Amino acid sequence: MQSFRTELENPVVEKDIIALAEKIHEFNGGKLDEEKFRSLRLARGIYGQRQPGVQMIRIKLPYGKVSSQQLRRICEVSEEYSTGRLHITTRQDIQIHYVDINRTPELWAQLERDAITIREACGNTVRNVTASETAGIDVNEPFDVSPYAHALFQYFLRNPISQEMGRKFKVSFSASDADTGLSYMHDLGFIAKIENGIRGFKVMLGGGLGSQPRHADEMYSFLPADQIIPLMDGVVRVFDRYGERKSRAKARMKFLLKDVGLDGFKTLLEEEQLAIPFKSYEIDADSYPKVIVSEAEVPEVIIEDPNNFELWKSTNLVPQKQKGYVAIGIKVLLGDFYIDKARQLADLVEKYAAGEFRMTLRQNILIPYVKKSLLPFFYQELKKLGFVEVGYNSAVDITACPGTDTCNLGIASSTGIAEKLEQVIKAEYPHYIDNPDVIIKISGCMNACGQHNMANIGFQGMSIRTKDKLVAPALQVLLGGGNLGNGNGRYADKVIKIPSKRGPQALRLILDDFDENGEGQSFVDYYEEKGQMYFYDFLKPLSNLDDLTSSDFIDWGNTEKYEQAIGVGECAGVVIDLIATLLFDSQEKLETAKLNLEEEKWAASIYHSYSSMVNTAKALLTSEKTKVNTHISIIKDFDRLFVATGKFKLEKGFEKTVLQLKENAPTEAFAKAYLKDAETFLSGVEAYRQLELTTA
Repeated sequence: MQSFRTELENPVVEKDIIALAEKIHEFNGGKLDEEKFRSLRLARGIYGQRQPGVQMIRIKLPYGKVSSQQLRRICEVSEEYSTGRLHITTRQDIQIHYVDINRTPELWAQLERDAITIREACGNTVRNVTASETAGIDVNEPFDVSPYAHALFQYFLRNPISQEMGRKFKVSFSASDADTGLSYMHDLGFIAKIENGIRGFKVMLGGGLGSQPRHADEMYSFLPADQIIPLMDGVVRVFDRYGERKSRAKARMKFLLKDVGLDGFKTLLEEEQLAIPFKSYEIDADSYPKVIVSEAEVPEVIIEDPNNFELWKSTNLVPQKQKGYVAIGIKVLLGDFYIDKARQLADLVEKYAAGEFRMTLRQNILIPYVKKSLLPFFYQELKKLGFVEVGYNSAVDITACPGTDTCNLGIASSTGIAEKLEQVIKAEYPHYIDNPDVIIKISGCMNACGQHNMANIGFQGMSIRTKDKLVAPALQVLLGGGNLGNGNGRYADKVIKIPSKRGPQALRLILDDFDENGEGQSFVDYYEEKGQMYFYDFLKPLSNLDDLTSSDFIDWGNTEKYEQAIGVGECAGVVIDLIATLLFDSQEKLETAKLNLEEEKWAASIYHSYSSMVNTAKALLTSEKTKVNTHISIIKDFDRLFVATGKFKLEKGFEKTVLQLKENAPTEAFAKAYLKDAETFLSGVEAYRQLELTTA
């Protein structure tokens, strides 16, 4: 392998990137197992595409905040290593596609020059921490949640307790009771509150979307801000130990909550308290970088299309609590835009606003701190870039995942139908262009990356089979979902499945009925009043498969006949069951634990030692074809099958040995003793395994 140097100021980041380059080299040389490598690259934001031989890179942008300089850096990277197209996700990330995996270390290094990471943007990790895009400017917020979201992001980045969980873990912050961060559908959701002059949060636990959406439980009505990081530290530890690992379909936090209940979970959380390194974690919000607004003068502007200007102002401006300023919402069709426009936008915002953007949960861009006096100028400049389309965050602003364009799991086109539905609304329902109360979302499969099952009107891509066994693209129509505020929400009901090409007609029928019978209600209330069967009855004719035409077998945005082709999903990483790979991995964890000791990071060292012991036990249980669904089952089964039977001698028993981390504070003395226990255990298992192989 050629020598790879990043020349970065941060030695931790540099070491991480060099390690990735080495692992890619090992994989290409056949020295690293494919499943192990997949898990490793996913935790570094490198995701397989539907197209063979190329990768999607997910750039992690905490709470969607991006500076002009960072956006320019992302453009440079996309131009050099990708296609020049940027894609905003529903988790406020930016993705670029068609990247050669061998170039990802240098791509990552380039991003880090402006403090941008891809670390833990995918895989079984704490994913991007999202937040209300209006945080810091929200007229109703009790305080700015940005410093708290940022502190949590920093605490869990590279934290050993959240590197190899059973599945991904998602966190959100909401600026106010409007709950625009959607706390009710997250593993952990925080809603800003103030009680008795103390900053804190309402805490929601165990929400999620996917094929089985679950509304989060209210864990605390108020938790002081200095407790949110210790809380999440404990929650992640419990999830890591007790969460399902074998069955990906049941490996999210919501299923653990369903199994043990909120009270049971709190009991498990209490058992972890001694191991958590911080009993309180003060977040210095006052040291968060202050906003600096440009004072540059602009030339006088004459608006040539005053009617369009007024319409744009009515739909695309967001009020700001700072006097004299507003935020501008840019509607980005399907979240896709190109680097030529992105660069010009970065320069414009740096020169005439605060040099700051927010990528939004609805795949748009918000520009805060625009002087009201500069609105004519900004309108004119944004118009040149094609960024003044009206309907920001309205019914015409449809959210859609990439679907079959690039995703391995895509079943039907979500982007194609989204474009068509927007055309229908603009042409036939112009009164919805400034209607923020009807939310439409589309996903290409059940995994809900487009959040279809929390929308007022949702569509999920799937397929249908005719009596003649012909397969056509289809849409599941879902209705009645919505955010009710303050941690409350409603998930949409599945109403009916129809051929994809009938999606526009379904939307027409729904909107026509809402116009006629909605009687001024919100869509959620209208749906509740009418009920699921009401909508099923008038949509049912669209589900008839006896009169399909040839065009029904061609998906939106395609010219060839539809073929259902689902690849291997990588949304949550992969469970690794190869014994040799597991033991090698255990040794690597011990090496990291030793390094942590040298750096005086006692808690980190302890958790790496813990992970090594569980991983090592998993190796032997795998050799016995025993289920290894959760960490706690691995711990108990090793005692039952190896220690109690006398196959493996362990004086204190495995459970007592490994769970010492719950009974001891993270001190230097305990970290050293625990590491020694882990080294002794691994040596014993390796000897046992070697004897087993030689006598087989």
